[in-house]
Amino acid sequence: MSRTDKIQLLVLSGPTAGGKTALSVALARQLGAQIICADSMQVYQDLYIGTARPTPEEMGEVPHHLFGILPLQQAFSVAAYAALAHQTIRQVAKAGALPLLCGGTGLYIQAVTENITYTPQPSDPVVRTALLQQWQRQGPDAMLEQLRQVDPETAARLHRNDRTRIIRALEIYRTTGITQARQNRLSRQNPSPYDVCHITLDYRDRQILYDRIDRRVDEMMRQGLEREARAFFAVPDASTAAQAIGYKELRAYFDGEISREQAVARLKQATRRYAKRQLCWFRHMPGVRTLYCDDYAAPEALTQAALDLVGFDT
Repeated sequence: MSRTDKIQLLVLSGPTAGGKTALSVALARQLGAQIICADSMQVYQDLYIGTARPTPEEMGEVPHHLFGILPLQQAFSVAAYAALAHQTIRQVAKAGALPLLCGGTGLYIQAVTENITYTPQPSDPVVRTALLQQWQRQGPDAMLEQLRQVDPETAARLHRNDRTRIIRALEIYRTTGITQARQNRLSRQNPSPYDVCHITLDYRDRQILYDRIDRRVDEMMRQGLEREARAFFAVPDASTAAQAIGYKELRAYFDGEISREQAVARLKQATRRYAKRQLCWFRHMPGVRTLYCDDYAAPEALTQAALDLVGFDT
């Protein structure tokens, strides 16, 4: 597929509370774009406040896709997301609009922009149980070292406490004889169907971002995050969404283990740490163009700077 045959795709990424929603809507109005969710939690129904899902007022007249489409009980994977996103991008482009993929979930964005092909990977309950038992006996360092011996590339990008991914990588190797790193390379053999312009937001003064996060958490609490979180935990089997920042940090408060003030402090800290991980992820994605929000005194100036970075005709 030549470059001229590819679908133009604008991507706007960045950390939580970084200003993506307002900028995405401003860009969509200027460029005739439609916004497609790239957030692993905003795809769920009934999670409004804690996920900072755009409100109808924030969306304005701009069409938004894939927001609030899943019940809380439905498990969701990056493969499922990518299939939906590819379909939506094609539909938006066919309608004559520019697809604008917006969100903070780097894995989702990478899956789409790099056209990663997900093939079913076998799961063996016996192998998984044995690995979990081994983790309990030997601890994370020993398990990460075990992975390093067979798949150093995957081990190098995983934190020692990432039990889920370490065990999954070992399980894949034991059941297939192929490392996860090699499978990842094979999944990128098909060229991307998109002409991508990827803009990510950052802050030169990181404290400005952290202050924005703290203010957002305070505002979420005023808007009723506690009520929303209590209703969320009353839903049985909300497995995937149960990992959402903004809900799990309040669980200890609901269980009487910590105070409300301590829960809010934990939530702010967890959100700041998540923002750091997001910034690190997007910094290492190829072809990303970075906008430092604190370089611009007014929203209009930031919007114009983003428009200046858009690398294709609209």
